[in-house]
Amino acid sequence: MYQYEYLHKFVLEVFARMGCSEEDATTATNVLLDADLSGVDSHGVARLIGYVRLWEAGRINTKPNIKIIYETPSTATVDGDAGLGLVVAPKAMQIALEKSTNVGTGWVAVKNSNHYGIAGHHAMMALPHDMIGFSMTNASPLVAPTFSKERLLGTNPIAVAIPADQEPPFVADFATTTAANGKLEILQRKGEEAPTGWIQDKDGNISTDPHSLKAGGALLPLGGDRLHSSHKGYCLGAMVDILTSVLSGANYGPWAPPFVSFLPLPDDPVGEGLGHFFGAMRVDAFRPADEFKSHMDNWIRRFRSAEPVEGQKEVLIPGDPERLSKQERIKNGIPLLGPVVDDLESVAKKMEIKFERGQ
Repeated sequence: MYQYEYLHKFVLEVFARMGCSEEDATTATNVLLDADLSGVDSHGVARLIGYVRLWEAGRINTKPNIKIIYETPSTATVDGDAGLGLVVAPKAMQIALEKSTNVGTGWVAVKNSNHYGIAGHHAMMALPHDMIGFSMTNASPLVAPTFSKERLLGTNPIAVAIPADQEPPFVADFATTTAANGKLEILQRKGEEAPTGWIQDKDGNISTDPHSLKAGGALLPLGGDRLHSSHKGYCLGAMVDILTSVLSGANYGPWAPPFVSFLPLPDDPVGEGLGHFFGAMRVDAFRPADEFKSHMDNWIRRFRSAEPVEGQKEVLIPGDPERLSKQERIKNGIPLLGPVVDDLESVAKKMEIKFERGQ
């Protein structure tokens, strides 16, 4: 187990050694470790070595000039200047919040960015302002559309955060694939098979080998196959790709740059970097915020009190698992797999930073 404070200090120093300002290093560290606290281990410190390698390959600018290149009172397009998505995304979401404060709603499309961590972190920035937050991003093309052998889409997550009053907020954060690539990486590290419906091999056949991607296979859209409505997951992933990248001027579809540094960038780009899309809506642009939040409490309580199926203790609402994970991990520490610890030790050696096992 590793205490949050220990990992935070270590990751902060890594980003500082990469050349990030103190403010940007802190922002990036907060986003990254929010994933670990939330139990989304695939997007936490397990990804740190990937960001370091992208920086070494010259694909991440740690001193970006993040700027608005097009805007209206309620919308903006932001150029991330190849910055860390962990930094670009919160700044873009802040612009959406400011516009929502001024005119009731704010929508921001981003181009020229990189992997931005967990989608839910950015959507939840709206909650303290009595706003509903939206966050989505495109990603490395690892997903085959329904009936296809080709990898044309990313895992393309969607997150929506909705405030309540006495109850915790509703926070839905999910990939538009049956599973995120990071979960496959965890299975690879554990030496375990993937569940049926997560991936297919290079010929389009269902596979349980978590290494299938490296052999030319693909992740599958939410649903897994046509019989289980994979066409709906395909539609969701396509919608995210268009809103985040066709709209912003980022690379879309198979042209999206890969997260891993050893894969080459497409030699015929159609845009700049990865794309994100953020939204913020003031609740009181629709009805009084207190009134709405009171009814959200009622909604949450009714769903949570639903009679569970046999073998289940209770019915959860979106956001419950992550909230409970944060409470437990803040108290007892964050578990890291051995290969992740090995990667962190490798980063520490490279950056000449002290790192100890089991903190």
